[in-house]
Amino acid sequence: MEIERINENTVKFYLSYMDIEERGFTREEVWYNRDKSEELFWDMMEEIDSESDIEFEIEGPLWIQVHAMSGGIEVLVTRAQLPEEGESTEYPYGIDDPRKLFQPELEASIDSSESANDPVTDSRMATARELFVFKEFDDLIPLASQLSDLDETTALYAFEEKYYLYIDYSSSDKETSDKIDVESIILEYGTPTNLTIHRLKEYGTEVMGSNVFQTIESYF
Repeated sequence: MEIERINENTVKFYLSYMDIEERGFTREEVWYNRDKSEELFWDMMEEIDSESDIEFEIEGPLWIQVHAMSGGIEVLVTRAQLPEEGESTEYPYGIDDPRKLFQPELEASIDSSESANDPVTDSRMATARELFVFKEFDDLIPLASQLSDLDETTALYAFEEKYYLYIDYSSSDKETSDKIDVESIILEYGTPTNLTIHRLKEYGTEVMGSNVFQTIESYF
């Protein structure tokens, strides 16, 4: 298994199918057996502490993105920033059956305070459209310099003193691995959100209707 720290709150795992089998699991068990998929996930998390030099303390909810690759699976685990007192935590999405954690291109959220046998609720499959939230506009400036060549449809909205980046891959021919690379860069500066684009269009303010990264780079 390969482990890579993306930023302070995010780590990335890559497990080949051979890695999975060496751990005593089969592909079918990982995808279709609830207990086995949970066992594999927590086994991965424990390996960070026991066999790597990466420090990743688990406190509160974790946001998880799982992508099926041709030779294995890639898992992005983001530690949520806990809210200030009186605020509520935004959970981007979750799963009603943890075995779905390892289905192709599934995005999920689980709370690390739950044990490996506790149920997790509220499922949602990954779509071709994604939203990320940023606390400050300044967080988007270095991001724009890295993604100025991205040709997907993008938009930027302001809502409740935060900024929301919308990316639409529906007309894109990008491979899954390319999307993962883009997401990895974005997660260095922002976090996923469960807010919908429809709510942003209705209640938010459109800051940039298209070409977000190119526009920011040209002005900043």
